[in-house]
Amino acid sequence: MAESAKILTLPAGELRLQPNGDRPKRILIVDAAVACLAKQGLKKTSVEEIAASAGVSRATLYRIFPGGREAVLTAVVETELARFFSRLAVAMGSAESMEEVLVAGIHHGGTQLLDHPALQTMMVTDPEIIIYVVNFEQLDHTIATAATFAEPFFTRWLEPKASRRAAEFAVRVMVSHLIDRDQTVDLTSEASVRTLVRGFVLPGVEALKDQE
Repeated sequence: MAESAKILTLPAGELRLQPNGDRPKRILIVDAAVACLAKQGLKKTSVEEIAASAGVSRATLYRIFPGGREAVLTAVVETELARFFSRLAVAMGSAESMEEVLVAGIHHGGTQLLDHPALQTMMVTDPEIIIYVVNFEQLDHTIATAATFAEPFFTRWLEPKASRRAAEFAVRVMVSHLIDRDQTVDLTSEASVRTLVRGFVLPGVEALKDQE
């Protein structure tokens, strides 16, 4: 598989946002790259277009990202993952019940992914890359990463082993609806997600708790 596909998967927990003197321009370039991806997809996004969109020279881009296009795209993945999990942590951290943490995780996680302009464009322009990310091997890795993030939010109500199982179960439910796009469940609707949680996810989590 091409390097452009491999950059979309990172080791669990590996979010390398290193502070440095070029941080403002670094983020400017990353955000410009996201805008380019949203406009035309991955294959058509070049270093020159990213630099122009960021309002910096090609030389400045290479000074901040010596690896060029692949380095910028890797930074995009790292930055967007950090933003995704940060927003999700705020939503799940404010939950006051098991139901609320499940609704917050599935609703906010699903909504961020479905509403992400770059991801939505790439599903049309670069479907083979999305397929690579959601194949069985990579999908298991992605689910494990998300479950590791979500697990601590369940420990207020569950023992550690049950928390891990509950987190992974909830992530798998969300991912299955993202991939299959079941028309009966709208992940961008809190009411629809709450119905899913009450009717299927919460009973499943309770069953997992009983296995302790």
